Amino acid sequence: MTRREALDEVPERVSFPEEERKILRLWEEKNAFYTSLELSKGRQTFSFYDGPPFATGLPHYGNILAGTIKDVVTRYAYQTGHDVPRRFGWDCHGLPVEHEIDQKLGVKCREDVLRLGIDKYNAECRSIVFRYASEWETIVKRLGRWIDFENDYKTLDMSYMESVWWVFKQLYLKGLVYRGFRVMPYSTALNTPMSNFEANLNYKETSDPSIIVSFPLMNDSNTYLLAWTTTPWTLPSNLSLCVHPDLDYITVEDTVHRKKYIFAEARKEECFKALTRDHKKAASEVLRVISRCKGADLKGLRYQPLFPYFYDRFKDRAFIVLVDEYVTSDTGTGIVHQAPAFGEDDFRVCTDAGIVSYDAEIPCPVDDNGRFMMPVTDFSGLHVKEADKAIIQHIKSQNRLIANERIVHSYPFCWRSDTPLIYKAVPSWFVRVESFRDRLTENNKKSSWVPEAVQFNRFGNWLENARDWNVSRNRYWGTPIPIWISDDKQEIVVVGSEEELRQLAGLKEKLTDLHRDSIDHITIQSKSGKILRRVDEVFDCWFESGSMPYASIHYPFEEDSEKVFSNTFPADFVAEGLDQTRGWFYTLMVLSTALFDKPAFHHCIVNGLVLAEDGKKMSKRLKNYPDPIQVTESHGADALRLYLINSPVVRAETLRFKESGVREVVRDVILPWYNAYRFFVQNVKQYELEVNDDKFDVINLDAVSKSHVNEMDHWIESSLASLVLHVRKEMEAYRLYNVVPRLLGFIDSLTNWYVRLNRPRLKGVVGKEEWKTSLTVLGDVLLAFCRLMAPFAPFTSEMIYQNLKKVAPLDSFADSVHYLMIPEPRMQSIDQKFELAVSYMQQVILLGRVARDRRNVPLKQPLRKLVIIHRDSQVLEAIRQLESYIVLELNVKQLIYTTQEREYVSLRADADGRALGAKLGKDFAKVRNAIQALSSDEIFEFEQSGKLDIQGHSILLDQVKVTRQVKKDIVGLQEEYEMVASNDTSGLLIFMDMKQDDTLYEEGIARELVNRVQKLRKKAGLLPRDEIEVFVDTDSPVLRRILEKYTNNLKEALHTPPPLAYEYKPNYVPVIEYSDVEAIHDMPLKICLVRAGLRPSRKLIKELVGDETKAESVIRYCLVRETSEILHPSDGSITFILDKQPIRLQLGKHIFSSTSELVQAEQEIGNSHHRENNTC
Repeated sequence: MTRREALDEVPERVSFPEEERKILRLWEEKNAFYTSLELSKGRQTFSFYDGPPFATGLPHYGNILAGTIKDVVTRYAYQTGHDVPRRFGWDCHGLPVEHEIDQKLGVKCREDVLRLGIDKYNAECRSIVFRYASEWETIVKRLGRWIDFENDYKTLDMSYMESVWWVFKQLYLKGLVYRGFRVMPYSTALNTPMSNFEANLNYKETSDPSIIVSFPLMNDSNTYLLAWTTTPWTLPSNLSLCVHPDLDYITVEDTVHRKKYIFAEARKEECFKALTRDHKKAASEVLRVISRCKGADLKGLRYQPLFPYFYDRFKDRAFIVLVDEYVTSDTGTGIVHQAPAFGEDDFRVCTDAGIVSYDAEIPCPVDDNGRFMMPVTDFSGLHVKEADKAIIQHIKSQNRLIANERIVHSYPFCWRSDTPLIYKAVPSWFVRVESFRDRLTENNKKSSWVPEAVQFNRFGNWLENARDWNVSRNRYWGTPIPIWISDDKQEIVVVGSEEELRQLAGLKEKLTDLHRDSIDHITIQSKSGKILRRVDEVFDCWFESGSMPYASIHYPFEEDSEKVFSNTFPADFVAEGLDQTRGWFYTLMVLSTALFDKPAFHHCIVNGLVLAEDGKKMSKRLKNYPDPIQVTESHGADALRLYLINSPVVRAETLRFKESGVREVVRDVILPWYNAYRFFVQNVKQYELEVNDDKFDVINLDAVSKSHVNEMDHWIESSLASLVLHVRKEMEAYRLYNVVPRLLGFIDSLTNWYVRLNRPRLKGVVGKEEWKTSLTVLGDVLLAFCRLMAPFAPFTSEMIYQNLKKVAPLDSFADSVHYLMIPEPRMQSIDQKFELAVSYMQQVILLGRVARDRRNVPLKQPLRKLVIIHRDSQVLEAIRQLESYIVLELNVKQLIYTTQEREYVSLRADADGRALGAKLGKDFAKVRNAIQALSSDEIFEFEQSGKLDIQGHSILLDQVKVTRQVKKDIVGLQEEYEMVASNDTSGLLIFMDMKQDDTLYEEGIARELVNRVQKLRKKAGLLPRDEIEVFVDTDSPVLRRILEKYTNNLKEALHTPPPLAYEYKPNYVPVIEYSDVEAIHDMPLKICLVRAGLRPSRKLIKELVGDETKAESVIRYCLVRETSEILHPSDGSITFILDKQPIRLQLGKHIFSSTSELVQAEQEIGNSHHRENNTC
């Protein structure tokens, strides 16, 4: 098979954001995403549910993170042989939209909406729902995510809303829907109740009143019950007090005022302090305990109400002491005031006591806007939170206020309006979640979560304590609850479809919309003749998003929805943030369990929260985070993606976002990957230029001669196969946090080890076969790695692949890398033993670099000897196999291997306080002293066995810190050698001989000289295949001696003719670059680079033609033509006619391949003439 077309040149400087934009244009031209969907038809379906965001704001880093995780997994699923439908969805209804319209129109209460008209209000809502939809699509695509926007689903679509109705009716038919009074979290800003999980979304630390109020007994007005509250505004609705039946309560007498007070004995200190705040005497002098009893003994005591508003209505059954175990003694007084309309426990306890009931109106003098209304005349019209101060003042005027302080505590705020919630009894429609709570728990066990702890702790605990779900909202822009009810509340019809509503209402025309403004006027006549009207409420938008598996496909109404549903439910995969354990994950699970007794999904990835760099929540107002699009356009989408998914946030932990982290991904990951690709292309082109009889057509490992496959080829192919195996295993388990680090680590293996250690082979220095073999291996690895990285870094993978596919074999060829499958692991290539050997070699090299850094000795400076120590001779033998790489990489002359570590070092040990402190307790000090007293030999034995019995305790090696130091009795060792030990448990230790001599010094200078030349080549923009000659301009006798002494070394290192002193540069040679370079050991120099080519000798040609003018003509003729044009291929001669006479120039006699050869030839002729003259 021949190559399809030539590889494109790869520039050194690259803008990754610009390259990504080119790829976006390529994808658009090829309609790549939708083409991929066509190509995958007929494969097994991989079902994915995308949680719908609101389009009323732009995407933030949380959206980008979740979207990236979803894209990685769905791309991977596609590239492992699945058909992966990916539809984007939009959450269109609910409080986020209404809140914006309320602010825009100045809507403060329900009456404002009714005056405007629900139709106009909803039209305003509809107008902003997709305000940022186009921006969302642009940003999502810019970030490389492939998802279907053309076939998106919207919760405002009639088809979607109709399926939501169907879901609700199924719940109703199962007996899971009821209407009742329930104390719910309530947003006074939005005039609607919240579900319990919504209330948990936005807890804040806030300051509230903390007051103690006295309640005199009916039969003894001098004896008071002391109750504590942080919500004074609930006191006008007080109907009872509650104590714990098993707590101890005391009656205390105030001997000054002759009053008695009852409270929990556990709160004695705090209550004494409050009661004697205004006394000059000590509490013990004023107060005395006169009796004790259990809380149960206080049950039934009647007390005088604080306010008169509900006395007449409830005097026969209220204003008494009740008992319940929810009362605690860790705060307050141990006596709790109860207002059943404003507390869940209050409502429950008062209902059990018969003071109020679930199905009857309860005293709730607070309207939908959170303002007091009749019969609370004293505070009517005041918002409850604003009324606290006036109520406290009223209590004080009645001499019932015992303490008035402030408390800072965690309190729920509305997740949309960011205002404090209250708890308020409201008539609502509920789903009986508590009735199938056990099934929720069981179904949760059938799915797999990453991380697992979230599934069984945070989410599992939430399910175990799940409450009945209030699914109704007293709002306007949402899916209307399809309940029609008679005025006397006796007849109810639940509608499950548009067609059913038409039939029941006797409508002829098909409905085109199901929003309130389209159906609220529709009535149904019951069988008994009553008129049924729709209830006011709409669905909680979480109910709508939780219905997504059914509503997004218009189940069960669409013709093929049954088939689609059976293929896509439960989903194979979902992913969202940690907050969705009490949001979308929860509602999905509740509805799927209620409807089908199944989990809604098989696999779930939960990400953590992305915070600003300072650890605070990202805030538009504070502008404490960089704009995501600016970050993308500065560093590239792939860099942002890799930064996010290679962070703790994919383990549901928090991430402090740092733009510098994205920049580091470019520097440490994407750029090295790109450079390895560029290096491959450069050297393939150089190979084809130099090896005329061979073309690098197709990367084909099978065609490579095994005799030319070296150790590092074997290692990188083994590492690649191991990587593929690891990626497949971990991705099947959805553990991205175990995948991405290994992928990025492989880039380091490829660039900093394989390419670096094989550079001579890859550049053709070792020979043609080695050259082609190493390039084939590198190309094979790069192609496979592109496919492997495609789900994670889709742009860079595509950019590199679009060029490499020109040399790709058929099984790796496609229009896009994203159409290809993830590689299968070549099991025959895996050699874990050899991979371990290379890892030891790498450790030795890394330790050697550390040793040089400590002594500030550069790598270019050769060293004489390196001693490698390990207790296991097999490890040393494994390292010995790879000795040549260590010698070259550490620039060291000799390696010595020994297992006798004790000859070189002594050991000291100390106890690890973190590992042993808590375990040993009071024995830690004596055990630590005993460990510190261990001899070096004893520590060696401990390292061998891994266990130590000391002071009656068994200690493990990882519980002890062992340090190594050079033995003091080895003379000169500490000064002449640098010791470095591995930080891990491998046990490797090296000693590097740091002594210098004249030979090593000169070799170091030669290496420095090579370095200066290579830097100048790069500055001049020269390619590796550009042939040059080098001249050094210096007055330093040392540098001039190095040029002469190390001619062959310099020639081999530079792949040029031997560098010469500047005075040897022929005048006729055009200069590429001539400039000062960094001094070498304080010796200044300039380097001149010139084009390589034929070097005619003026002296020798003049001798041939016998005339200066003719010689000049011959030289000009040679210089203006390409070598291949004039040089005879068989004997290297040039023949031409000059003045009608044939002239024949011979390569190596009159013309030369380099200045070095020319100088040498002229010098030899000069020496020969000198000898002849001397002879004469």
